[in-house]
Amino acid sequence: MPIETAMILAAGKGERMRPLTDHTPKPLLEVVGKPLIVHHIEKLVQAGVKHIVINLFWLGEQIPARLGNGDSFGVDIDYITESELLETAGGITNALALLTKNGAEPFWVVNGDVWCDVDFSEAADTALSILSQQDSAALMMVNNPAHHPLGDFPVTEQRLMAAEQSPHSPRFTYSGVGVYRPQMFTALQAKPLPLRPVLDDLVAQNKLAAWVYQGQWQDVGTPQRLAELNQELAS
Repeated sequence: MPIETAMILAAGKGERMRPLTDHTPKPLLEVVGKPLIVHHIEKLVQAGVKHIVINLFWLGEQIPARLGNGDSFGVDIDYITESELLETAGGITNALALLTKNGAEPFWVVNGDVWCDVDFSEAADTALSILSQQDSAALMMVNNPAHHPLGDFPVTEQRLMAAEQSPHSPRFTYSGVGVYRPQMFTALQAKPLPLRPVLDDLVAQNKLAAWVYQGQWQDVGTPQRLAELNQELAS
């Protein structure tokens, strides 16, 4: 069953990516000749996504100017501009009315500053198969990159665990890609709020499913990583 709604997080300032982001929002930086965010949009549309919400803040006017209303991609794009940077959980909460305008079904959340070769159709099948009724989300985890060697959470039997719950299990890094239920955000306020403390609370309640993706993935967080990714893909 396809997941028909997605949110792409595109509001961040991209401080670590300066000077490239002094005049260009990070999601519009190019990977093999195409903006990062366009790679996501095309893959999501191929997987059956019909509605995408994009949050805006830093140089945000450039993103709708580049992408338009989504017609050229075969998708309906809504934009929501943040008057202050709300971070991940706050940004999703702020966009919840748009994310649920076609119904309160699970939706994708994709960080605008990562690149991966995931097939979102296959990933949707995986996420929905492990997402139980009591779960708030199913998160795609990846092997720890060199810049984040300790990872974020252990994964045991497709459940996200706290480190103290599973001290001997390998830890993995959250990829910035996940399937979320809207109910996860209904009790939150649209104010600056990172995602990590929300995830920690849900892990403690055993409400997060997870799977480990072994394909290509890169947090495109610095000019060096962007250059390395372009070189790797070009070759």
